[in-house]
Amino acid sequence: MYGLNDLKSEIKIDGEKVECPVKGCSKKVHRQRKTFKREEIFFCHEHKIYISPSTFEYETEKENLLWTDIQDEQHFNEIKKVKRESRISRDNSEDALTWNVFRFLDKQKILSNFLSQLSGIEINESELILWSYSPSENSAWTLLNKARIEFGETITRGSEPDIIIKTDKVLYLIEAKLNAGNKTKPRDIQIRKKYETGGNELFSKIFKFDYEKIVKEDRRYELMRFWLLGCWIAEKLNLEFEFYSLVKKTRETDIETEFGKHINQSDRKKFARLTWEQIYDYIKTLENTEKQKLMIDYFVNKTVGYTNGKLKKAFDF
Repeated sequence: MYGLNDLKSEIKIDGEKVECPVKGCSKKVHRQRKTFKREEIFFCHEHKIYISPSTFEYETEKENLLWTDIQDEQHFNEIKKVKRESRISRDNSEDALTWNVFRFLDKQKILSNFLSQLSGIEINESELILWSYSPSENSAWTLLNKARIEFGETITRGSEPDIIIKTDKVLYLIEAKLNAGNKTKPRDIQIRKKYETGGNELFSKIFKFDYEKIVKEDRRYELMRFWLLGCWIAEKLNLEFEFYSLVKKTRETDIETEFGKHINQSDRKKFARLTWEQIYDYIKTLENTEKQKLMIDYFVNKTVGYTNGKLKKAFDF
């Protein structure tokens, strides 16, 4: 895995060629335009990456993952059976970041402790459900599928939260962003599925405004769906519900206010902003082990591609 210490701070880009971003490499490949392609003319054989002016992609997904032992590989392959879209081999992949960070918390058996500190509630048991895959069921999580159907979605094309964590007290839903933002809209605003009518018209109880205001005017389509489905599932489980927008510290600092104005929150359901840097700060407090050091180094050296030929750090540490 290449990070800040391995990559050139600036790459040369001309009309037809882009140089390999790895330090010491003089290889130049053809310049990609528009859609990223995994083709021979864009590939550096020495460093096993496909290159574009703005990012690069590893030859295999494994090269972008920190946790790749036999159990990790088996678990990851099970996830891929239900996960719809994957760009995990891309340098700026938020999915790779999600796996590397949350798989660490889960593997080290500290996920419940992290959540306890996050919520101020003692969490004793937790199941990490990444991209709808439930380890306990060895399939897409049944209750999520039921929620999809309840609100008029199809299972194979329904809402897919990045992170769900089912615990003994709280249902957590976390939507992870790295470079992308939380302003989204449907392909066709007229296709409303059963978001307003499903769950005995739950929409009218948990939102302050109508569908057009939330989705069409303010473009909170994705957050709307996750709040709706999450509230419904939490009620079925008789759990509290906490929905987090996970972003970089410098991004969407007003998201709590901007989405919070649309929803009815209570002692049992809330929406909040969470940053990757907060998770990093938590990891820094852990016992000094090789895996902890690896995570710290990963955060510090994480990059997210190039802008106008200049390397971008993921986080400002």
